[in-house]
Amino acid sequence: MTRAGPADTLGGMQRPGMQRAVHFVSLGCPKNRVDTEVMLGASEHAGFRRIAAAERAEVIVVNTCGFIEAAKQESIDTILELSRHKQEGACRKLVVAGCLAQRYPRELAEQLPEVDHFLGTADLLRLPEILASSDAKAAGRVLVGNPADYLPRANDPRTLSGPAHSAYVKIAEGCSRRCSFCAIPSFRGRQRSRPIRDLMRECERLLSRGVVELNLVSQDTVRYGRDLASGDNLTRLVAALAELPGLHWLRLFYLYPERLDRGLLELLGHHPKVVPYLDMPLQHASDRMLRRMRRGHGGTRLRRLIERVRREVPGATLRSAFIVGHPGESEADFAQLEGFVRWAELDHLGVFLYSAEEGTPSASQAEAVAPELAQERQRRLLSLQRSISRRKLRALVGRTLQVLVDGVSPESEWVLEGRHPGQAPEVDGMLVLVNGTARSGELREARVTASGDYDLVADLIAEDGSKPARPPGPRGSLHLPIVH
Repeated sequence: MTRAGPADTLGGMQRPGMQRAVHFVSLGCPKNRVDTEVMLGASEHAGFRRIAAAERAEVIVVNTCGFIEAAKQESIDTILELSRHKQEGACRKLVVAGCLAQRYPRELAEQLPEVDHFLGTADLLRLPEILASSDAKAAGRVLVGNPADYLPRANDPRTLSGPAHSAYVKIAEGCSRRCSFCAIPSFRGRQRSRPIRDLMRECERLLSRGVVELNLVSQDTVRYGRDLASGDNLTRLVAALAELPGLHWLRLFYLYPERLDRGLLELLGHHPKVVPYLDMPLQHASDRMLRRMRRGHGGTRLRRLIERVRREVPGATLRSAFIVGHPGESEADFAQLEGFVRWAELDHLGVFLYSAEEGTPSASQAEAVAPELAQERQRRLLSLQRSISRRKLRALVGRTLQVLVDGVSPESEWVLEGRHPGQAPEVDGMLVLVNGTARSGELREARVTASGDYDLVADLIAEDGSKPARPPGPRGSLHLPIVH
């Protein structure tokens, strides 16, 4: 692991009136965000208040990502940037938590003297102990348990950091698969699933506080419950949660592309509250590359899986992710991947550059792919996907869609933003609502009037079924390439 840039000399004085204020930065995936919200809840229970301005915070907490090299670098850069507030702001303690701390505790402690405390992924609930201590040595600097065995519980303190109507729910921790390119099992541990009863309690509490959209996440969601003696599985969990009062949408993330349970597909296709949205990171489509990646299946099986989903889940939205530049990826392998993307016509797609992670089998494989070539392949796939997305969204113009209203657009106070069932929070496109009024968290209908590469524009339909008039005042400028 390399460090980006020299460290600042620390000191800094606390500004008067700024005591007991804490600033959080969460990097990486939604699973990390849940961990951040647990630490946020724990800090509030300890008497601290969250503050948006880092320069005014007494304590700054950075929850890091350590998945791939780009994420590690972003984490280091963020830590160094925030460390300046120990000189220029009110910060007295800088805390680094999460995957990077879990994976490299000793290296970070040596290379980052700016940081007062390190918390691992299993040590989130020790944050109040750090906050309460005025003596850094007494609290301990490196608080990273090994193995990482923490599992969220319904009674853990948690404060949502995003919209009040949408929440992620972590249903399991760790991963028991052994994909050749992935280091996550080495520092997050084997999969540990939460009991359905515990998850029900957490979701009931979230719904009672105004949440209407639940997004289930884990490293390997389709494998939920297989490590439990109770016989709990993903289908049973989804069926139970879907009946909770107050729920509008239930969405699943990170389904490993294996044979899906018929009962789960039935819920995805026909239950009114289970969104027909499948997020399946496929990683590649070439048989040879899938073997090198130790994915346990081939490209033909992936095609059959997609055909089955499209057949059994009417109106299914498919999201996936691929890796380009993995050692040994030839032009023929990439051509198969490109052909697969063209054939599958996925609704949403992420394309990631291979990152050689120490300790993984892929890192020792021969036939490295030049970074420039990997980047070109990434550009080609993303360009292809852009044209697919543009065409699919254009077909929605004129249709009436169910929309979950997220709130006022950051680009203009005169328009709202929302999402239809095929748009997950933060990772997919959005639906700009240029007419009508609504409250955040409302489920409404809207008529699509225009489309772009990834976003839609629509008119809210009034609750009496009529098209609302345009609101008075300026409309602001929306920087969307729109196709009418």
